[in-house]
Amino acid sequence: MQGGYELLKDPDAFSLESARRTTHRRLLYSVLLIVGLVACSSVYVFSSRVHIVLGDESYQTETLPVPNSSVPRPLDQCAASVPLPAKPPAPVNLWASLTLDETVSIHKWLTDPARGLDLVSADKANLSDNSIFHIEVYRPVKADALAYLESPSQETLPARYGRVSIHLGARPEAEGGPVIKDYVVGPLPVSDETTLKELTEIYHRDDIPYNARGFGANPFSELPYLLSSYMPRLAHVTQDLFGGVALGLENDTLIAGASGPFSFDGSFRRTWVSWRKNVAGPWLHPVNFFQYIDISGADPKQWKLLKLVYNHQIFENVDDFLEAYNNGTLRRLPERPDQRDDVEWSSRIRPSAPQRDLDHLPGPRQVSFAGLRFRVDRKLQYVSWMGWGMYLGFDRDMGMSLWDIRFLGDRLIYELSPQEAMAQYAGNDPMQTTTAWLDRFFGMGSAVRDMLPGYDCPYEAVYLPATTYTSLGMITRERAICVFEHDTARPITRHTGYHEGEFGAVRGYVLTVRSVSTVGNYDYIFDYMFMTDGTIEVRVSASGYLQGGFWEPKQTGYGTAIRDTTMGSLHDHVINFKVDLDVGGLENSLLFTHTEQEEVEQPWFDDDWGKTVIQQKITRDIIENENDAKVNYPVNFQGGYALINQDKKNKWDIARGYAVHPGYSPVHNTVVGSKRLLDNANWARYNLAVSRRKETEPTSSSMWNMNLPGKPMVDFHKFFDGENITQQDLVLWINVGTHHLPQAEDSPNTRTNTASSSFFLTPLNYFDSDVSMDSTNAILLSNPVKPGDPYTYNDYGVKPVNCVPTAVPPFEYRGLTAFGLDGKMAPPASAEEMRKGAEMYHRIKLEL
Repeated sequence: MQGGYELLKDPDAFSLESARRTTHRRLLYSVLLIVGLVACSSVYVFSSRVHIVLGDESYQTETLPVPNSSVPRPLDQCAASVPLPAKPPAPVNLWASLTLDETVSIHKWLTDPARGLDLVSADKANLSDNSIFHIEVYRPVKADALAYLESPSQETLPARYGRVSIHLGARPEAEGGPVIKDYVVGPLPVSDETTLKELTEIYHRDDIPYNARGFGANPFSELPYLLSSYMPRLAHVTQDLFGGVALGLENDTLIAGASGPFSFDGSFRRTWVSWRKNVAGPWLHPVNFFQYIDISGADPKQWKLLKLVYNHQIFENVDDFLEAYNNGTLRRLPERPDQRDDVEWSSRIRPSAPQRDLDHLPGPRQVSFAGLRFRVDRKLQYVSWMGWGMYLGFDRDMGMSLWDIRFLGDRLIYELSPQEAMAQYAGNDPMQTTTAWLDRFFGMGSAVRDMLPGYDCPYEAVYLPATTYTSLGMITRERAICVFEHDTARPITRHTGYHEGEFGAVRGYVLTVRSVSTVGNYDYIFDYMFMTDGTIEVRVSASGYLQGGFWEPKQTGYGTAIRDTTMGSLHDHVINFKVDLDVGGLENSLLFTHTEQEEVEQPWFDDDWGKTVIQQKITRDIIENENDAKVNYPVNFQGGYALINQDKKNKWDIARGYAVHPGYSPVHNTVVGSKRLLDNANWARYNLAVSRRKETEPTSSSMWNMNLPGKPMVDFHKFFDGENITQQDLVLWINVGTHHLPQAEDSPNTRTNTASSSFFLTPLNYFDSDVSMDSTNAILLSNPVKPGDPYTYNDYGVKPVNCVPTAVPPFEYRGLTAFGLDGKMAPPASAEEMRKGAEMYHRIKLEL
């Protein structure tokens, strides 16, 4: 036994009954035989094994015979899991995030009194102050970017700009009152030529209402301020009813969560607050106590509690609630032992179940024995693999994006990026029935977390960092992105045949670029998977905690009981992606291919079957008008959609194209017409939509959209204004998602194997044949010359490599690295501080 793992044994070899039947004569012969074998084989044993020490680890390792020699050779050490340097097509990543120095210089320039913005540091700012909410890169115009990529030089390099969001809480009422403004700052680096220009052309209304504002750095500036004004008064009641209190102390046993959206059109800011037990997985411990609060405007003195709801009883104020409690007229909920006595069920602590057979052994792991086969330029955030190449970008709103994606030398995609993540709930309580999250508001990029080596990504994955701005400074996560090649253990093509040249297979390898965002209770895994035939799969998998509701018979139809008094609430997830495909150039058209049944007579049929045959037939249509390009997949998936270039043909005179194929769970939103998602997420009504590309329509949503469903900053439907989309620069807006009907197995966390959705982008007559056939990780078999002999084969010189893998380093997780607004490294944050910044409205703890 070594390393804590016991070698597997044949159970029959130790059968007690068998041992009893063993005779003395057989035992004697066996002993003599074993002694002889040991003596004869000792020379081989000691010459064919070598003891290798790797760091602190020790291994017994087989050796291989040397060709033309009887002397065995010890195995070599495997190549280190370090990628070779990439060769980007241009020396500048035009879509890279702002550097630390760039962000610091912009912040310093903005806070200079010469700007006249009267800015207050975000950690000290009240809502009635002016403060910087966000700073990030403003990406270049596509035409300028393509001109640079065509001929990289300082002369063609586009100027660099930053984008800034400022909360103008101090703007006087005479000038319209508090408001939010977005600006473009540049060119960079900061100089005498740097200017500040308001960014309005990407929006469909003039000002960003202050009531749509983001979550500030001052934790006491909004919700905790109002909640602290009345919850301590109710402490004796909440302790009696729920076994918990919220006093603003470190050991509070109740915490709050708010529902969104907070406004309809920006004229108010109100939310329902739900209370939960302050335990691991609080989202699964709601106590069925709600308040509706008004936090409109910038003056806390105007905020107020509008109503309380407990067990379907409505109270106009705290006094009415206390009166009902004190006089005994309050209809109390039944006791909840599952919430008081045992709350560990919602944690990720392993339950006390018997260990499964062989589960004490570590599972298989992936090793690239010959070394990594992808290249990385860490500084430029550029990755290449098997003819693929791409730059990576990163932003606060949606995280990782991919740019200038090329395959076999051709640019296929200018931009591939997530746009928005919607979650709309149902229920029979104030929280669930009013919740419609748009997670861009919270920042899926700033919610990206360092991944766990060996769990979130294979041990040999290569990690890339990402830096995002917060109102207190900058945060860098060293493991924000992971890149790895994966053997699918399924050939991409194969055939067993008997004619020469028919029998063989091509291995199925995939390059995955991954990031993980944890937005409050939910974890989203974003995967971009590249394949050797030119196909890309974009997949989103969800895990984390359900937004649970209080289970009672009145909730029947809106969810499923996952505990005595906890339910998983019915909800939809829809995640939108922008795909700026450029098939053979910028001029593309939308092709709709569909099949229909036909009945046809053929003259060559005889009377045995009759002259009529029923079969299916392909119809191909070009969709010419933008208004007709908001579509769902055909019934029974009989056909689909593709972008083609009618002016570029393959060898067979067919227009070259790329098709959109639905993958796992191709859904769109179920509910249409809800006021809480009226116009701010109308992209979610379709499987996909295609519009003409415009610089004024860079995204299908904005972070402000969540709180403006009635009058959003970006109204997706306004992209579609009857324009012709034939041979134009087009953008696909593609949705993935799940209809989440919760079940007991969602406790404690949803499983990624079922909560996944994807789409494929795959060649459609783009090539003359399957280009994966040019891979030399393939085999071609030939029939044996003589029956009974082994088949001969050609493996194109790519043979298995045998070596000793490098030792897996000890597991370590450190989290983020923070920098202040002066660019200096900030002291490490406590777990409570990190939780506060990460979970925002999803878990609100009172503070005094």
